[in-house]
Amino acid sequence: MSNPMMIVSTLDELRSARAILNEPVGLVPTMGFLHEGHLSLVRRAREECASVAVSIFVNPTQFSPEEDLDSYPRDLERDLGLLERLGVNLVWTPTPGIMYPSGYQTWVQVDALTKPLEGAQRPGHFRGVTTVVTKLFNGVQPDRAYFGQKDAQQVAVIHRMALDLNFPLEVVVCPTVREEDGLAMSSRNKYLGPDERQAATVLYRALSAAGDAHAGGERDAEKLRTLMREIIAAEPLAVAQYVSCADYDTLEELKTIRGKSLLSMAVFVGSTRLIDNFILG
Repeated sequence: MSNPMMIVSTLDELRSARAILNEPVGLVPTMGFLHEGHLSLVRRAREECASVAVSIFVNPTQFSPEEDLDSYPRDLERDLGLLERLGVNLVWTPTPGIMYPSGYQTWVQVDALTKPLEGAQRPGHFRGVTTVVTKLFNGVQPDRAYFGQKDAQQVAVIHRMALDLNFPLEVVVCPTVREEDGLAMSSRNKYLGPDERQAATVLYRALSAAGDAHAGGERDAEKLRTLMREIIAAEPLAVAQYVSCADYDTLEELKTIRGKSLLSMAVFVGSTRLIDNFILG
């Protein structure tokens, strides 16, 4: 008989619960409103670790004032039911007051990797991400931490941070989980109306076309960017915010593709901002 899932909020509760977990411990950090993408990370952690911890925290410091913090979808009861069925050992649900106590003034910032792409469009976003993930790592002390490839730049930034700050853990990156029509799973997909939901497949179509062109021998990065832009432009409900073909490690835009590269984009479908990416090579 496995032990019941422990649900904790305070740091004292977390430390007591963490002390009785079997090693190694895998952590899946989430903002809740779980979908199959999150659950695939939990299953992977379950396969590879003796204990699985999940954090659920909608992190206010990674949202800018005009973003959807207040309306961000939340359903803790449903999330806890899903995690219990997957055999999760520990769920940490801190409050903003626990994570950012009164007078808070300490930040973790990764420099060059956070400047392009998402960083250019969402100033301060990654500072919020790296700070909260540092706090999650410090709190849970995992041996492995699991992230999805959909947030490719976030994964690169957290990887760099873990390396630079000597965190004694492995950052595990898991494949993007998609709907049958290719749309990457995201908590924000619930904002899409029926027509927008159909239009949202344009991200996958654009990435697939560029991926096929690359597989066919195209190495001119600007041609791939142009191809993706044209496909998005042909979808009336979609507006591209950025389209990128960049070096996988540095995220610098490429002229010519040599080796591992990242195709990525942010697209507004109606008022909903979606991101997606493909790895080349």
